[in-house]
Amino acid sequence: MAEVLDQIAKELFVGNAKAVAELVQKALEEGIAPQDILGNGLIKGMNEVGIKFKANEIYVPEVLIAARAMKAGMEILKPKLVATGVKPMAKMVIGTVKGDLHDIGKNLVSMMMEGAGFEVIDLGIDVPAEKFIQAVKENEPELVGMSALLTTTMIQIRENLKAFNEAGLRNRVKIMIGGAPVTQKFADEVGADGYAPDAASAVDKAKELLAIG
Repeated sequence: MAEVLDQIAKELFVGNAKAVAELVQKALEEGIAPQDILGNGLIKGMNEVGIKFKANEIYVPEVLIAARAMKAGMEILKPKLVATGVKPMAKMVIGTVKGDLHDIGKNLVSMMMEGAGFEVIDLGIDVPAEKFIQAVKENEPELVGMSALLTTTMIQIRENLKAFNEAGLRNRVKIMIGGAPVTQKFADEVGADGYAPDAASAVDKAKELLAIG
C-alpha cells in the first residue's frame, strides 16, 4: 500500500501528470481510502515541492509542472473524496486586487494551497472589494488571500480591509496578503492577519493562522 502512495508523491514531485493519474487510479483499485491517497500521496508530494521551493532548490516552472500533476490526480480523486464525505482542510477565497492584472504569484499560491488540502475559490485578477465581499458571503471561507504586484495597487489592500470592516465581515475571516512590493510592515499597518513572501510560506502561514496541523 505504502509503495503506490510513495510512487504518487515521487511522480508528482517531478511533474509526471500521466503517471500520477494512473497511480491514483491504481491506488483506488487496490482499495486504498481516498483520504489516504490525498494525504500520503498527493499532499505528501506537494509538501516536498514546497520545501524545495522555499529552499531555492527548485523554481517556479517546476512548481507549476508539479501542480499540474497534482491537478491530474485530483480530477480522478475528487469525486471519490466527495462520495466518502471527506471535507477540505479549510476554504480560501483568493484574488489579485483591483487594478492589478498579475496572476502568476496568485496562481502559485492557489496551487500550493490546493496541494496542501485547501479548497480554493480563485476570483482571478482585477478583483474589486465588492467581489471579495460577495465571495465571502457566498462561500463562507475561513481565509481570504489578496495579491498585489504593484506599489500603485498595493493601496487597494487597505481599501479592501476597510470595506470588509464596513460590511461587518472582518471578524469572520482571516486575511492574508502578499506580492512583490508587500511587506510584513505593510501587513501590520493595514491590519491584515498574515503576510507571506512566497507561495510555500503562504501555506505555512495559512495553517498557522487557522491553527491547522
